[in-house]
Amino acid sequence: MDKFSSVGNQELQAIEDLYQTYLENPESVDESWQQFFAGFELARKNYPEKPSIKSLGNIDKEFAILNLIHGYRQRGHLFTKTNPVRARRKYSPTLAIENFGLDTKDLETTFQAGNDIGIGPAKLKDIVEHLEATYCHSIGVEYVYMRHPEVIQWLKERMESTRNSQIFSDEKRKHFFYHLKLAVGFENFIHKKFVGQKRFSLEGAETLIPSLDAVIERGSELGIEEFVIGMAHRGRLNVLANILEKPYENIFKEYTGKEYEDDISQGDVKYHLGYENEVVTDLGKKVKLKLMPNPSHLETVAPIVEGMVKSQINSVFNNDYNKAAAIVIHGDAAIATQGVVYETTQMSQLDGYRTGGTIHLVINNQVGFTTTYLEARSSTYCTDVAKVTRSPVFHVNGDDVEALIFTVKLAMEFRQKFHSDVFIDILCYRKYGHNEGDEPRFTQPLLYKAISKHPNPRDIYSEKLNDLGIMTREESRKEIKEFDAFLGGKLKDSEKIKKLKIRKFLLNEYKNYEMPQKASFNVPVETGVNSEILFEIADKLNTLPKELAFFKKVNRILSDRRMMMLDDRLDWAMAELLAYGTLVSEGHPVRLSGQDSERGTFAHRHAAFVVEGTDEKYFPLKHIAENQATFHVYNSLLSEYAVLGFEYGYALAQPNGLTIWEAQFGDFLNVAQVIIDQYISSAIEKWGLMNGLVLYLPHGFEGQGPEHSSGRIERFLELAANNNMQVVVPTTPANMFHLLRRQVKMKMRLPLVIFTPKSLLRHPKVQSKVKELATGSFKEIIDDKMAKPDLVEKIVFTSGRLYYDLEKYKVENGIMNVAVIRMEQIYPIPKKQINQIIKKYQKSTELIWAQDEPENMGGWPFVNRKLSRFGFKVVSRPESASPAVGLMEKHKLGLDKILESVFKVNEVVE
Repeated sequence: MDKFSSVGNQELQAIEDLYQTYLENPESVDESWQQFFAGFELARKNYPEKPSIKSLGNIDKEFAILNLIHGYRQRGHLFTKTNPVRARRKYSPTLAIENFGLDTKDLETTFQAGNDIGIGPAKLKDIVEHLEATYCHSIGVEYVYMRHPEVIQWLKERMESTRNSQIFSDEKRKHFFYHLKLAVGFENFIHKKFVGQKRFSLEGAETLIPSLDAVIERGSELGIEEFVIGMAHRGRLNVLANILEKPYENIFKEYTGKEYEDDISQGDVKYHLGYENEVVTDLGKKVKLKLMPNPSHLETVAPIVEGMVKSQINSVFNNDYNKAAAIVIHGDAAIATQGVVYETTQMSQLDGYRTGGTIHLVINNQVGFTTTYLEARSSTYCTDVAKVTRSPVFHVNGDDVEALIFTVKLAMEFRQKFHSDVFIDILCYRKYGHNEGDEPRFTQPLLYKAISKHPNPRDIYSEKLNDLGIMTREESRKEIKEFDAFLGGKLKDSEKIKKLKIRKFLLNEYKNYEMPQKASFNVPVETGVNSEILFEIADKLNTLPKELAFFKKVNRILSDRRMMMLDDRLDWAMAELLAYGTLVSEGHPVRLSGQDSERGTFAHRHAAFVVEGTDEKYFPLKHIAENQATFHVYNSLLSEYAVLGFEYGYALAQPNGLTIWEAQFGDFLNVAQVIIDQYISSAIEKWGLMNGLVLYLPHGFEGQGPEHSSGRIERFLELAANNNMQVVVPTTPANMFHLLRRQVKMKMRLPLVIFTPKSLLRHPKVQSKVKELATGSFKEIIDDKMAKPDLVEKIVFTSGRLYYDLEKYKVENGIMNVAVIRMEQIYPIPKKQINQIIKKYQKSTELIWAQDEPENMGGWPFVNRKLSRFGFKVVSRPESASPAVGLMEKHKLGLDKILESVFKVNEVVE
């Protein structure tokens, strides 16, 4: 500010003129002048001695103080007292006044710049003290990088007017102690009663419990009726017991139990389990709480939580984002580095995935398993991912329960007002190693020397209440002792429990659905739709509003579809769209999400049409019937892991609907393998979770190379057991139609993995008649219509697009002694239908399994294991580490060899 070092009358007049310009249009002057004049205006309106521009004496000093204020707002978080167990790293330059052109002589001088922080004209020492209290004590804040001035202003006013603190009533403080007593007492009790057993203790971060309670209490006051919570294993038992009110005796029994009440459950370790409950707040409001189960993949649950909240907002709360919210609890090492965190964060403001803002709470132990924070990330803070979406971040001392509660309440208010994410970094520590049997002093001797001497948050707060005369030491000790005795009684109660029970999620939503049994697939589900209705829906699908203009090629697409209906030759897209249309007309919501899903990767679907000259889109499936269910299709962000997790959560909360995730190519599902392994395939056995999510995985060996050929059928079949999912490779439009409808109409809810076609989308032989959609049901096996049983000497089972190559070869070569059978459903394996086929062709002496995939992939390893008694032989490509070859000609040669081998008489080439 050297240019203001000697301000004369001429310069003051220039500032007066600039001030008048500001009054006319604040945006027309530089930002630093905006800040100055804003504070000046505040003083004129709120303080009796109304200054004028020309009455200001120390313009250069005023601006220096404005810079100081901005420095605190921007960098104050670097100089806080937020670390309870070690000194903070040093940063420079500091916020010393000398670094802003000020000195100690200015401390007693009154400056108008005090208006900018809401305290009016004030001495510099009081301005500094106010800034220190607001930005550099137990709470540090990062927020000035946010784009919207009104959001920054709201936060600034809320924090600076309160000095980022609140004086709570004696009753409130006793309430905080109560929750700390529960949190600390629960951990201590388990530690002494179940010596050496893992619990992934919350010790060192027990203030999480009163802060969660405060989020729920404040959220309910602001209209929230449901919270969905996601967290890893650390502290989960404490949250289950003291927030979701899972009975203590049930948790204790999980340490000693030997078997489950439900014989289909394999169960899971106690610190992975979920729970749901309806709790009553201090004001008597009922709030539903759901803690999602989570595997050891620490951040996997986050997108699932978001999907579940989105589903509830859409289906239960009529799209009101103020009624349901997500709380995601992270660890510092995980939030800083796990890629799914970034993917989920990028979803937060997208139409198809936004949930109205998430409360992120970080249990910052300042260490990973054994890795220090300095080795665990390159960023300054573990929460720096928040800056991707310019979300505010609060860094809070985990020992200061009142500061943390003030912060979470402010965060909840921010979320409700701006529907944006908020991150709260709770600086704390981990009392023991990664688990209770781990010795942390091998790798962190200095840190754990400090931790061993550090009192827990309950005892720290107890001393504060004693000093304030609110609760004596004797009173707090009495409460602690009584709670310990109470837990002792619950331990005795646990001994009376004979068998453990996995309490299922969403009991009311799933009350009409059955858990899968072996007989569940024996009875066909009727899924046909009257042909008149099909034609009516097709007409809606193939008609666009006349008042809107569309790309001219769109008219050709719709014209072709109208002709399909008239010519009775429906292709894949038409059957698929009719399945959606019939379902929404019958009251079943449909949601489809994936990369390029509106058009379809292979331009077959066209579920949305862009209005020419605009960004507006028209969705025919939203205009099927007056009282139809919702239809949503979204082009997702370029993510598999987070988006698949999101759709899993969405489907979980909406069993009455059809929820679909579509991969761009089936090969890309490996990026989401964690969701497949930990939820889709195993959640029903581990946690009793039914889920009707559908996966579309484009699959087919067509010479497109290793990354665009295989949806990895073998991986799903390796995971298939106890009717945990369905693995299907449909080959006709009609069967796809019935399959999608079966998924919603059957009495179970199981994941459905569909290996969808690519070239077959437009194959002239891949067509169905309207009658095939109007009658019947999904066919697990499709027989060879042309084969005559008394002539067949060889039965060839296959799946997917290879069937059409086999059939073409058979017809072109006049082969009559081979029956080519399509296994449309590979799992659950349709043994009854397979037996019927084999009995039908009694003269057959050979059974072949033919596949386009390498021998060690595809369906063969599974078929060979499950149907070994039949003596199948395999015809396939040679076993390979890579799914497919890179050269088209080499691919064709491999296909020719398969075809020749299949039809050789009495000779099979493996």
